[in-house]
Amino acid sequence: MKNQHIAFDHRDDFDEIIDVRTPLEFAEDHIPGAINAPVLSNEQRVIIGTMFRQGLAHEATRLGAAMVARNIADHLDTLFADRPASWRPMIYCWRGGKRSASMTTWFNLIGWRAKQLEGGYKSYRRWILERLDSRPRDFRYIVLAGHTGTGKTRLLAALATQGAQVLDLEALACHRGSLLGAMPNAAQPSQKSFDSALVRALDTFDMSQPVFVEAESKRIGKITLPLALVERMHASDCVRVTASLEDRVSFLLHDYRNLFDDPEQLKQQLSMLTSLHGKEVLRCWTELIDHRAHAELFRELIERHYDPAYARSSGSHFSRLAQALPFHFQPNEQDPGRQAAVLLSELGLVNVNATTEA
Repeated sequence: MKNQHIAFDHRDDFDEIIDVRTPLEFAEDHIPGAINAPVLSNEQRVIIGTMFRQGLAHEATRLGAAMVARNIADHLDTLFADRPASWRPMIYCWRGGKRSASMTTWFNLIGWRAKQLEGGYKSYRRWILERLDSRPRDFRYIVLAGHTGTGKTRLLAALATQGAQVLDLEALACHRGSLLGAMPNAAQPSQKSFDSALVRALDTFDMSQPVFVEAESKRIGKITLPLALVERMHASDCVRVTASLEDRVSFLLHDYRNLFDDPEQLKQQLSMLTSLHGKEVLRCWTELIDHRAHAELFRELIERHYDPAYARSSGSHFSRLAQALPFHFQPNEQDPGRQAAVLLSELGLVNVNATTEA
């Protein structure tokens, strides 16, 4: 069928975006707003792929066509049963091949004005990578730097309540960025899914206003930050967030309380620091876990591990840290919005809320 393809730039011209890849492919990443209508299930794709690798191309094509036809018929009877005659869907698969072509052809035969995304998901992925190389450079960032436990993430959230533009990379990565930073009962997204979410977040920002972001390394758990964003952060103005040692310990006891639900897992995580701190220190930390001396453990980790690590890394990465505005934060305050408002005032951004609401 002629003129069946459409470029990604025209995605907003359609009523709906249909991803016909398998549920596993869809879960790894997909175009925002797309719905999944797989023409092959996870298991069916494995079967067909295996046949092709065995040299059974004709048999695989015939069986695959039958599977695709039955799956499209099922979608027509269920998922798409109520779509009007004027419906305009854009359809894509991995690279704009047979899977999306099959559904697009059938939809057009029915009378819907369907188009197949040229290049499929791969064209969207190229667009994301190009966007990640350029979009982060459009903004002025203010980096919240400071030791572990000073409540930088909580301050970031409080700034958002005051109308400031906030980029919460740890929320997007579903990880707190340290050795013990895995979120309870929540897996990290795939790299591709993170990249898509980051582009969506950046595209909501106003270039005339600064973006607050927490100081991060190049990796947050298993997620790698785009180079353009890392370079901009490293060259940006900073706020040096401080808190008392007592407040830091108390904050970590609350923020990382899930770690003590599985003491053996915590010991295993800390054992990864043996080469850095030695067996005797690790034995001491293990005993603190066994005796449920949680506050003392966090004080030890702050003084022996986190603070020295911060001293080694942050100064060399963030070029404007020496000129940072100092800001003492009380991370355990019930409503930190007042403190966030004070920081905005010290930065000369007292009209953030008014600008955002306008």
